[in-house]
Amino acid sequence: MSSQSGSVPRLVGLYVYPLKSAGGIALDQAVVDEVGLRWDRRWMLVDDEGRFLSQRSHPQMALLRVAFDGGALRVSARGSAPGEALMLPLAPPETDDGHTEIQVWHGRRFAADCGDEAAEWASAFIGAPCRIVRAVLPPGRGGLGPSGKVLAGFADAEPALVLSVASLADLNARLAEPLPMSRFRPNLVLEGLAPYGEDRMGRVRIGEVVVRGVRPCPRCALTTVDQQTARKGKEPLRTLATYRRAPDGEVVFGTNAAFEEPGTLRVGARVEAVGP
Repeated sequence: MSSQSGSVPRLVGLYVYPLKSAGGIALDQAVVDEVGLRWDRRWMLVDDEGRFLSQRSHPQMALLRVAFDGGALRVSARGSAPGEALMLPLAPPETDDGHTEIQVWHGRRFAADCGDEAAEWASAFIGAPCRIVRAVLPPGRGGLGPSGKVLAGFADAEPALVLSVASLADLNARLAEPLPMSRFRPNLVLEGLAPYGEDRMGRVRIGEVVVRGVRPCPRCALTTVDQQTARKGKEPLRTLATYRRAPDGEVVFGTNAAFEEPGTLRVGARVEAVGP
């Protein structure tokens, strides 16, 4: 991990994205459970053939906003009236009847359908038949593989994305118009690192939780979607491609990470190296 001279690295931002590809929720603290950050990417839209939907194919999903509301996740479209929100219960299904497997990139994840009311709401928003599913643990297995790969929940691969304030500042200095942190959808935002210091973070302790950097995060067209308007552009991928290419040619920004134990993360916690 590469720190800025004289700085003590700290966790300054903590975000979860309960509905995959919808807006995020900023938290002061978050529990790490057997899957990753609790409530992170636990719901997802799928089309009528069971394929997951994201801003890559449906940029209007950037306009979806979520919030915790008592015992439910409230989902609304930006600018909609409060009465038009969808309420998804936080409580898990009482039985495992109807559980299915959904393909998420190269892995399959177990999911439960959220019912016809949720499907009608999502279909009206997307403009095509779709449904909402929620993640469940795979039968007889935990939520993570031995290397930290996600086996449950709907994160693409590893449970978390880490990005530093300095990395975004360095990128913004190269752009004609600066971009907000929300464009990159990180889970953990660190301050006090040198630009791209998260690429080499190894194993670090953040408060009571050990977090392990796995690999630089390949970035896709989702980063070109304005999270306020859903309009697509060419940045930041055009600029990142000039100086942030991995050996395999992928454009990378931020680091995918895994958690080594459950615990609670809190904004303001120190980030301390504990080994490679």
